[in-house]
Formats: sequence, structure tokens, C-alpha cells
Amino acid sequence: MQDSWQNKHIVFFDGDCGVCNFWVQWILERDKQDKFMFASLQSDFGQKFLSERGLKTTEFNTMYLWKPDKYYLIKSRAILQIANLLGGIYKLSGITKILPTSLSDIFYDMISRNRMKLANQKCYLPTPHQRKKFIEV
Repeated sequence: MQDSWQNKHIVFFDGDCGVCNFWVQWILERDKQDKFMFASLQSDFGQKFLSERGLKTTEFNTMYLWKPDKYYLIKSRAILQIANLLGGIYKLSGITKILPTSLSDIFYDMISRNRMKLANQKCYLPTPHQRKKFIEV
């Protein structure tokens, strides 16, 4: 299994959150170069990722982007890197990197605190190709 995700960017997300699932679907539809794979934070894979880094394994309000053996990013920095990796017009979001992380994370945290109110959990059915991008679904 490791070969299938080792060279990808892994997006960890709250599998019970409608906003998070919306963004996973949004990334899937734009990931034309198959750079990303996905795992919910609640999955065994997600729990292992969190525990190996000493992160809380019971709080799922943060999105993580992990490039195995390289780095992991959280919150707004993860989102900005995802946009950069998608390329094209989404790279323009990189100009917001001039903002201090603490400032961009304030906006992220505001959305995160209210995410369950912003979107209902929806049942998204990925295509067979997209299903291959999920780890332990």
C-alpha cells in the first residue's frame, strides 16, 4: 500500500464534516495530475499520522497536508500549498503567503469553529478513479 501514497501529497480531513468533504471533492475535481490522496483523520491511517507526530487524536478541526519524508503543513498553510500544487490560476493564492501564518490562521479557525453550521454532511460518491485516491476509506 505504501507505494500507492508514498510519492503523493496526502490530505487529512475530518470525515464527518460537510465543509471538509466539499473541499476534498473540490480538490479531486481539479487534481488533473494525480498529486493528491486523501485520508480522514478518524481512519486508522489518519490516527497513526496524528499519533506519530504527537498531535491530538480526538480533535479533527484541522486539515493537514503531508508529503511523506518531506513535510506536513496545517490549516491555512496546507490550503495554500494545495492551491499551489494544483497550479494554474490557483497558484495566485500564493500571494497571500505574505500574510503572517497567525493572521491567515485566524480566518481558518473562524471557519473551522463554524464548519458544522456552514454545510451539512453530504454523501459524496467519488468516481472509481477518485476512490483510488482515498486511503482506508
